Amino acid sequence: MSADPRLRARQQQQQAAPQAAPVPPPPPPPPMEPQPMSMDGASDAPAPAPAPAPANPASVPDDKFKLKFCTVCASNQNRSMEAHLQLASANLPTISFGTGSLVRLPGPTITQPNVYHFNSTTYRSIHDELAAQNTALYTHNGLLNMLGRNLNIKGFPERFQDWVPGKPRLEHEGDKGYAGTESGVADVVITCEERCFDAVLEDLHNKGGKLNRPVHVFNVDIRDNHEEALVGGKAILDLALSLNEAAGKEREVHGESGWAAGGGAARDGFDEKVPEILASWQERWPQMPALWSLAWF
Repeated sequence: MSADPRLRARQQQQQAAPQAAPVPPPPPPPPMEPQPMSMDGASDAPAPAPAPAPANPASVPDDKFKLKFCTVCASNQNRSMEAHLQLASANLPTISFGTGSLVRLPGPTITQPNVYHFNSTTYRSIHDELAAQNTALYTHNGLLNMLGRNLNIKGFPERFQDWVPGKPRLEHEGDKGYAGTESGVADVVITCEERCFDAVLEDLHNKGGKLNRPVHVFNVDIRDNHEEALVGGKAILDLALSLNEAAGKEREVHGESGWAAGGGAARDGFDEKVPEILASWQERWPQMPALWSLAWF
């Protein structure tokens, strides 16, 4: 019996077709490396690209009312200092602190941080020590640039738990944002991480509210790297300006009677508006979760 010509043609086509090269298996993933230490001394995962920041208004004129602000992170190095700079540049009275037991900065390896004491080690001395250790390393990771910024804002990192509210801060006359902070009190505290928010509230509770003065405590969650600190500073400035504008309007309507003591119609009106202000701010900054609590100095 003769072969089917259709079968013969199919066999010839198969023999002429080139054989597909086998697909090699994908290479194994690279081994996981330890996350680099963040600017505040904790391991921090890489952050996504920051969202574009809304433009902030110009600085507050000297003849306008100004709330007193306090910014807080873990080591008073990166996030709180960027926010301190932006608030002070907007002509708002500003002080800043850290809540950690020690100042911790990245070292030559993840297990070798650079550790310093609060309240006594200057930004200048830290800068010069790290520059002497390894200029290339600390220039590359941005520490020397950060410390150079810090030493132009104030003299040394301060610890929140060591702060005595109401104690005059006359020795800080050279700090940016000093005008208005001489009496050592604040109307608003803004932390940059939930653990700092918790530490601030715990410390204020432990201090017992001896001044009987209300203070609004906010947390704006900011990843601890240079890029996110810059965007986070703009977000904190936006919140600060919104709060300051609302406080000023309440004082124009009701007068300033009782404000300094934490009472009066203007203060009550401002306090009632804070949740609404925060909600509006959160709509503008949805990528930065926020917390709020009322506490006492």
